[in-house]
Amino acid sequence: MGRAADIVFLLDVDNTLLDNDRVQEDLMEHLECEFGRPSRERYWAILEQLRSELGYVDYLGALQRYRSAELAGQRSDPRLLQMSSFLVDYPFARCLYPHALEALAHLHALGQTVILSDGDVVFQPRKIQRSGLWQAVEGRVLIYIHKEQMLEDVQRRYPARHYVMVDDKLRILTAMKNSLHERLTTVFVRQGHYALDALNVARYPAADVTAPCIGELLRHHFAGTA
Repeated sequence: MGRAADIVFLLDVDNTLLDNDRVQEDLMEHLECEFGRPSRERYWAILEQLRSELGYVDYLGALQRYRSAELAGQRSDPRLLQMSSFLVDYPFARCLYPHALEALAHLHALGQTVILSDGDVVFQPRKIQRSGLWQAVEGRVLIYIHKEQMLEDVQRRYPARHYVMVDDKLRILTAMKNSLHERLTTVFVRQGHYALDALNVARYPAADVTAPCIGELLRHHFAGTA
């Protein structure tokens, strides 16, 4: 364990730094264009089923399950094999929110920045690398299945007197706040479908800081948090 930093900024990826709703829209549009609406709807249903089973979105796992179902029905389309390339080679950098990289640089000037994300072990790291986020935080990337349950590991890897968690999900922020209490400042970024769902937002207490977009953090210096 290294010397504790004054402050560590923990940042989510999907719909916090990167517009993941746009990625999903592009994928669904590509599926419908190549295979038709019924195939698109079958894939989406499988994706949602896997999300409920795993606790995170597994695009490649859903594609494998979709392919297995197609093979079982003896109706597999060989073009389906190209879908993995569409996902793996997707230009994620174009889906970064405006000023996302500038916000990371700003926070890095105030403390240490760490990507803290949920996801699988193949697609999520690829997304973070191809978007430029991996390089922006100099490889300080943690990916878990349920990150809010892994705070002991986070603290062991990146010890700090105070943490700031930036996320688009109040559920995650609330769980982390209940664990770290005053050692954590929660920042709710209102981007993406989760953050804009009024009924979902109403289920949880307000975050310490609410920002309409990630670029808003350029104006915040988090005085008194360290």
